[in-house]
Amino acid sequence: LVRIKEIRGTAKMNLKTAIASLLVGTAAWSNGVEGFNVPSGAAVGSVRAVETNSAGSNSNSNSYSNLLAQIDDANPYAQNLKSKLSMVAGGAQAEEYYEGVRIGPPPDLPSLLLHNRIVYIGMPLVPAVTELVIAELLYLNYESTSDPITMYINSSGTTTATGQSVGFETEAFAIADVMKYVRPPVHTVALGQAFGAAAMLLAQGKRGRRSALPNATILLNQPKSMARGQASDIAIKAREVQANRRTMCELLASACQKPVNVVEKDCQRVKYLQPHEAVEYGLIDRVLENEKSLPVKPSFISQLNQ
Repeated sequence: LVRIKEIRGTAKMNLKTAIASLLVGTAAWSNGVEGFNVPSGAAVGSVRAVETNSAGSNSNSNSYSNLLAQIDDANPYAQNLKSKLSMVAGGAQAEEYYEGVRIGPPPDLPSLLLHNRIVYIGMPLVPAVTELVIAELLYLNYESTSDPITMYINSSGTTTATGQSVGFETEAFAIADVMKYVRPPVHTVALGQAFGAAAMLLAQGKRGRRSALPNATILLNQPKSMARGQASDIAIKAREVQANRRTMCELLASACQKPVNVVEKDCQRVKYLQPHEAVEYGLIDRVLENEKSLPVKPSFISQLNQ
C-alpha cells in the first residue's frame, strides 16, 4: 500500500491506474512490494476490469471502496490485494466465526437496545444523560418515522435517591419536548423508580402506551432551589423555580387530564404512587404483569432463547 502511494506520486497517475500497474507485476514496481511479486500478465483480467471502469469515471470515483468492488475476485493475486485494501477502505470488517461461534468482543449492550428502538434512562437527569437521550431519540426519528420508540425509566429525576439536587428541571423539559417533537410514538415504561421529573417524563408517553412494572414506585414532588448568594439573586432564582414548578405541573396535568390546581396541590408535598394508584391517577395506562404485555420484545432476547 505504501508502494501504491509512491507510484501515484512519482508517475502522476490516479489510484486505479497505479493498482493496475501493480497487478501486472512489472519489475520496477512489483518487486518492491512485499507479497506482490506477481508474474507479468498474471492479473491481466483484473487490470482490464480496473482500466475499463476508470476510463470514464470522475474524480470522486477514485476511492478505495469503489476500487474494491471492481477487482476480479477470481484472480488469486487480486484477492490478496483486495484483502489488504479492505484495511484502508474505512468500512467494518466481516465478522469471523470459529465452529459457528462469533469471534470478537462482546456485543455493546446500549447499541443492541438502540437497534431495537429502546431508550433507557437509568440515572438522574444530569446534562450528560439528557444529551444522550435526546441524541438517541433524534437518531431513531430519522431512522424510522413510524416504528415506535420504547423508553424505560429508572431514574430519581433531577435529585439523587437521598433528595440532593443534581440537575435542573430544564433537563427534563428538553427531553419532554423532543418526545413530542419526534414523529414516532414514544412508549414509556417505569421500573424501579420514577421520581419527580422522571415521573413527568413517564406521563409524556403516548396515551394508552404508558406502563409500569408491578414493583415500580412513582413519586410526585416540586422542584428544589439550589440558589445561593445575595438576597436579590436568591429572589430571582426563586421566581425561576416557581416558573419551572408551574411548567412541570402543567405538563403533568395535561398528561393526566387533571386540573392544574389539583396537580399543584398534590406536588406541594411528596406523593408516592404505586403502579395501580398511578393508573387511577391517570399518570400511566397499565401495569405490565407478564412478558406478553411488554411493549416490545427485543430480537436479541429471542436469539438468546434458542
